[in-house]
Amino acid sequence: MSNKLTVTNHNRNITGLTYVYPVLSRRAGGLSIGINFNINNACNWRCIYCQVPELKLGAAPKIDLDLLAKELRSFLDDVLHSDFYNRMNVPNEQRVIKDIAIAGNGEPTSLVNFDVAVQLIGDIATELGVFPNSHFVLITNGSLIHRPVVQAGLKVLYNFGGEVWFKMDSGTLEGRALINHSAQTNEAVLKNITLAVQCCLTKIQICLVDYQQRGFLASESEGFLELLTTIHATTPIQNVTIYTLARPSQQPEAVNLQAMPLDVMQDFAQKIRLLGFDVTVTE
Repeated sequence: MSNKLTVTNHNRNITGLTYVYPVLSRRAGGLSIGINFNINNACNWRCIYCQVPELKLGAAPKIDLDLLAKELRSFLDDVLHSDFYNRMNVPNEQRVIKDIAIAGNGEPTSLVNFDVAVQLIGDIATELGVFPNSHFVLITNGSLIHRPVVQAGLKVLYNFGGEVWFKMDSGTLEGRALINHSAQTNEAVLKNITLAVQCCLTKIQICLVDYQQRGFLASESEGFLELLTTIHATTPIQNVTIYTLARPSQQPEAVNLQAMPLDVMQDFAQKIRLLGFDVTVTE
């Protein structure tokens, strides 16, 4: 097993911990400390670009909060005060904690006591001096934000200066069925994203993939732009990030997937900018 961190090596077992893992994030631009609640590889969606092997339908299991606290304290101490960066061969310019990101191997908001876990992470990171200098991020598909415990967790996230990265990979029902294996409607997306911004700073992230060499369909572009127009008119969201595949999918559709060309993403980004958003494109 390689002990070198790179933007293409997101091996969540690299440090041998249960809940905590390091990532060199291309979007964050440095060390992102990942928190994985879904250690059972369970998610309520199945995105065809997902890099989680043996992904299954389900929710995060009961969490061992004591173990999470122990691992996070130990890992942060290693990064801040030991030779972590040297052991992991991290380039000098990336030797900075950019964020602590609740993401992992499934939908993290499916954790039953999500709000308690978010509070624990924030308290430890603040105590050890990581916050407020680093960001606190939740990466979510947004499908469970209607749950009171999730909204409570987002408010905790906000109290630590955090932000929600709301996944939105399609602007159509058909597109979400294909890309995410989700039956979520545009109405549900709008409801949940509205709830998210009422609780915490929220940004949109869009993963564009080329499936079966179809390219970026006009129907998808039109669906996105219509949905984003409504979001811009009804919420304070300003930021959108567009990205594509960086690592191989572990899903059955992998053989039919390839990265969306940069020029296609840049062209789409310009259309979104015309709606009034700030847009970042990441290969």
